[in-house]
Amino acid sequence: MEIMNLVITGTVGAGKTTFIRSVSEIEVVDTDKKATDDVANLKQNTTVAMDFGTLQFGEEMALHIYGTPGQTRFDFMWEILIERAHAYVLLIAAHRPSEFHHARRIMNFMNRHAQIPMVIGITHSDCEGAWNLEDIALALGYQDSVTRPPILLVNAEDGESVAILLISLVEHYMQTTAMAATVAS
Repeated sequence: MEIMNLVITGTVGAGKTTFIRSVSEIEVVDTDKKATDDVANLKQNTTVAMDFGTLQFGEEMALHIYGTPGQTRFDFMWEILIERAHAYVLLIAAHRPSEFHHARRIMNFMNRHAQIPMVIGITHSDCEGAWNLEDIALALGYQDSVTRPPILLVNAEDGESVAILLISLVEHYMQTTAMAATVAS
């Protein structure tokens, strides 16, 4: 059986832990601790190392899903988790545009450490002040739809919504690796 390692990353409060809990077939292993800094204004608990869950993806593939902390002070965990990843999801809360620059920094960090397929998941799109997909893409530095990765709306609390995003990520991974194999031969 093939195991595919996926990393779920993004800003604080974008829904990383909730995302993993929505689809994991095991009880999620998490390192949530009481928030004691500015994060406490957004939520009571925060991930300080990682989250881990699994999902069987067909008969021949299992997904190991790792969630990163959103805070820069834990970026050493970003590096550890992305090193062995096959692909990753960048989650961004659409209603907090002040954090888009931080999401872009996380994305750039991940891309520097691993050249792997990614999908951008937009959460909280139903909240007041939420930006649309095109404006978020521009804020992340994507000027056209040709060069950007797939960007999808996702409700981190809804297992079906999360599963649709994960299917898109696996399909994107398979297309990207198939193209790379064709170019290499």
